[in-house]
Amino acid sequence: MVEKKCVEDTYAEAFEGIYCRVIVTADDEETLRKAALHATATPAIVIGRIEGGIEKWLSEGETPDNRRGAMLQFWGGIDRKKPFLDSLKKFEIELSYRIRQDILVKPFTAVFDALPNPLGRLDMMERVGHCGDGYEWVENRFGREVIIVPIMVPDFVIERFLGYAKGVMGANFWIMCKTKEAVKEAGARALEAIHKVEGVITPFDVCSAGSKPETRYPWIGPTTNHPYCPSLKKLLGKESKVPEGVN
Repeated sequence: MVEKKCVEDTYAEAFEGIYCRVIVTADDEETLRKAALHATATPAIVIGRIEGGIEKWLSEGETPDNRRGAMLQFWGGIDRKKPFLDSLKKFEIELSYRIRQDILVKPFTAVFDALPNPLGRLDMMERVGHCGDGYEWVENRFGREVIIVPIMVPDFVIERFLGYAKGVMGANFWIMCKTKEAVKEAGARALEAIHKVEGVITPFDVCSAGSKPETRYPWIGPTTNHPYCPSLKKLLGKESKVPEGVN
């Protein structure tokens, strides 16, 4: 059971970030699911990389090449201490890793731009197209300029220019429960509601490891938000912020 409790309206972290929105297609559902899930599997902005999520699954009639597809988003951070172009270049490099290592390697996959009104566009030739080692070529397919990357299971197709823009990332809320069952049920209901909102992704889904800015081990990155760990209530005493009855 999920008990009805009041919501403490405090704040939710939110940051400006760089993002792109793409359609991935494949010949069969299993390959498509693997490509989409693998490409978005590691939320990593907190360690200076990028993260992504599946916005929605698409039918054959909703994709440029009339195959089943997935709408994915990828997000990267903006370093306010450096020129924006530095953050954009880092985003481009990290995005290319996700495409090359998680999508290109899946048989008969393709990637298309799906971002309306972009701030700018990234040329995929330098960091993805050249996986063809100079044998890649450009042609027009499905009314789009695409790069054909010759690979051993022919061939990988990617739209040459992928749009990017700035958006808001990082919003969150905490669920505090008495039992494991309540955590899982409340989390599932929350995700179901969130996924009904157009354009929203959940890279972590239900995240079990909230962090804090300060840490004893900066080389790791963010570490556990110890005042909110139920297992530390007795050790921390008054420093603990876990409410009574939350386990």
